[in-house]
Amino acid sequence: MSDIDNGANGLGWFLAGLGIGALVGVLYAPKSGRETRDELLASAMDAKERAAEYAAQGRDRATQLAEQGKQQVNEYVDRGKEYYDRGRSQWSEYVEKGKGLIHEQQDKVSAAIDAGKQAYASSTEQS
Repeated sequence: MSDIDNGANGLGWFLAGLGIGALVGVLYAPKSGRETRDELLASAMDAKERAAEYAAQGRDRATQLAEQGKQQVNEYVDRGKEYYDRGRSQWSEYVEKGKGLIHEQQDKVSAAIDAGKQAYASSTEQS
C-alpha cells in the first residue's frame, strides 16, 4: 500500500513541479506583458475547450454504458420469462401425467376389488 501512496504522491509532486516550471517559463519569457497575458488567456481557453470535450465524451460514454446495461437487463428479463414459461408448461405436463397415472391406478384397484368380490361371491355360492 505504501508503494501505491508513494507513486501517487510522487506523481502529484511531478505535476506540481511541471506546473510551476511552466509558470516560471512563461513569466521569464522574452515577451511583453500583454503578449504573455494573451498567451496565458489562450492557454486557459484551450484548456477549457479540452475539458468541455472530455466532459462531452464522458457523457457520451456514460450514455452508451447505460444503454448497454439496459439492453442486458432486458435480455435477462426476457430469458427469465422464457424459463418461467417453460417451467410452467413442464409442470402442467407433469400434473396431467400424474392425473392420468392416478386414474389408471384407480381403475386397476377398482378392477381388482370387483374381481375379488366376484371371486368371493363365486366361492361362497359353491359352498
